[in-house]
Amino acid sequence: MDATRHLWHSAAFRDALDRRDPGAIVRLARRASNITLAELGAAVGYTAASLSRMERGKQPMRDVLLLGQIAEYLDIPPHFLGLAPRHGRPPVKPCIDQRVPGATRVDIQALFGEEGDDALRRRELMTTLVGVTTGAALGPVPASANSGRTTLSGLEELVLHQRAAKATTEPTAAAVTAAVDASRTDFGACRYDALARALPARITLAHALDSGGGRELAATAVAELYTTATCLCIKFGEDSLATVTADRAVTAALAGADALTVAEAHRMVSSAWRRQGHYARAVDIAVTAAERLTADRSAPEGERLSVLGNLYATAAYTAAKRGDRHRAHDLIAEARAAAGRLGTDALLRGAVFGPTQVALHQISISHLLGDAGQAIDHARQVDTAVLPTAERKARYWIDVARSFDQWGKPDHCYRALLAAERTAPQEVRRDSVRAVTSGLLRYDRTLPGVRAFAQRVGALS
Repeated sequence: MDATRHLWHSAAFRDALDRRDPGAIVRLARRASNITLAELGAAVGYTAASLSRMERGKQPMRDVLLLGQIAEYLDIPPHFLGLAPRHGRPPVKPCIDQRVPGATRVDIQALFGEEGDDALRRRELMTTLVGVTTGAALGPVPASANSGRTTLSGLEELVLHQRAAKATTEPTAAAVTAAVDASRTDFGACRYDALARALPARITLAHALDSGGGRELAATAVAELYTTATCLCIKFGEDSLATVTADRAVTAALAGADALTVAEAHRMVSSAWRRQGHYARAVDIAVTAAERLTADRSAPEGERLSVLGNLYATAAYTAAKRGDRHRAHDLIAEARAAAGRLGTDALLRGAVFGPTQVALHQISISHLLGDAGQAIDHARQVDTAVLPTAERKARYWIDVARSFDQWGKPDHCYRALLAAERTAPQEVRRDSVRAVTSGLLRYDRTLPGVRAFAQRVGALS
């Protein structure tokens, strides 16, 4: 930009250069070019507030990738910001830790940078990665865990063609309760293949209990199993089947289950409608269910707040998917209020909710609304050590990866995907991960192992 050429000879610039103050240099160049903080933030994926703190020296500006983007956008000669010339850009750090053969490490500063990270936060973030980095010593993921796609043929036979699977045990209350608990555990551990095989027989078992006289328990169990089935269908993009299983969950719940089970079933219906693109209707279903649950005091408060918060968080995500920023922020505020009253994260009836879960939704919402920088700011606040299931931990890393992908940081994106794979190999076989991975293949010369990763998740098939 011609507007900045005179700047390099000014006293203010020489002073900033002498002090090695990149924030001051960026501020001078931005103002000389008549560019607002919001415009710069939109170009580089940071919020205007974060950039303002960097310019004023309240937050370090050290991320080489960020500095490179700013230098290019504001036409600042790279060496003024301590960068190599553009034709000599430093290579991306490899993701392979040579100390552990075949192991994948996620370097915390390479992943998130140091913007605003004090020593305490760096220690906390390092703690969140212990499960990922130390897990690398266990060796490569078995090929059987990553090969092929989960088949839902048994579930389709059951719900679409009324071909019940053979129950493997007598339909007692204890057996049905164990089937529900096992399904929740399989889902939380991302054992999707095993879950897909087992669900039809477990649902058949719960139906058999109904015919044996255990109507209320059967209604609850059938509804909860179909709720899990809906979550599984959504994981693998079987949206039409998810619509059917969500309907079965509501039908079963209304036949005799408690208010919490009914509300959770309606959350599945909301998710199924969202997957079909009916965003306004999906939000309305979730909010209506939340309002009804608020008026119902029959359930224990902790469980009620957990289900209530998840309903509002789901509605907020859907509003963001629709592009309704104001509605999304209002609804996630309702979820945050429920989490504040709950006080801590908890796994209740197979559903996870609490303050950390709200933060996870804020990452997703910011990403959907196009604010990758804000999404990463939210991600920095999450301690993955407190996430109670592998499914939630893997989802966190995938949302981080998608945000970095949106931001144009392929190396950060790849590291986050590797962390997700190390946490839960079956979780990275989703279509959303394949789409992101396909885009990373053009960086195969600077991202060691990315083509092998693409093969493992099915992005090359």
